[in-house]
Amino acid sequence: MDEPSSPTRTANRLLAFAHTRPWHGWANRITLLRALLVMMIAATLPFPEFMASQSISLASLAFVALLLDGLDGWVARRTGMISAFGARFDMEVDAIFILVLCAVLMVLDKVGAWVLAIGAMRYVFIIAGWHWDWLRAELPDSRRRKAICVWQVTTLLICLLPIVGHAQASLLSGMALLLLSASFAMDVRWLRGNAD
Repeated sequence: MDEPSSPTRTANRLLAFAHTRPWHGWANRITLLRALLVMMIAATLPFPEFMASQSISLASLAFVALLLDGLDGWVARRTGMISAFGARFDMEVDAIFILVLCAVLMVLDKVGAWVLAIGAMRYVFIIAGWHWDWLRAELPDSRRRKAICVWQVTTLLICLLPIVGHAQASLLSGMALLLLSASFAMDVRWLRGNAD
């Protein structure tokens, strides 16, 4: 009878399995877990009283999702499982995460409906690309874009905290919207300047 597998052997088998199926890699599983956390937060949107009473729990859940956002990329690089699918999956979860956080702030009446512009901007950009082909061109990798994405989520998380009032949340969200608008403007300008 074969000896039971050691933890190391089991781990190696799991890594080998993930290697042969890039869409099932560990980084994508972490991104999927993050997507589930985001959906859990989104599921509270119809219940503002519950959200108000559980704002610390919601902020904690969102903070875990933010930490996982850094972990999935690290795992992808560490395991050699970087893929176009994984990058796109990560980006889409980021986008819906930001939109959900904006909706939470609006439902909690911490910020006006204008905060949804932060979450909607990427989708407006995509829709504009249906009309103007040059907006669909590939953008170069950008640390600025990644940093602003993290800044958006962090700012929205801070605004969720009970100690942050309406005026402070509006100010912080307004600054986040200005930064995001400037970032999109730079990308649009680059795409226009490099259009064929």
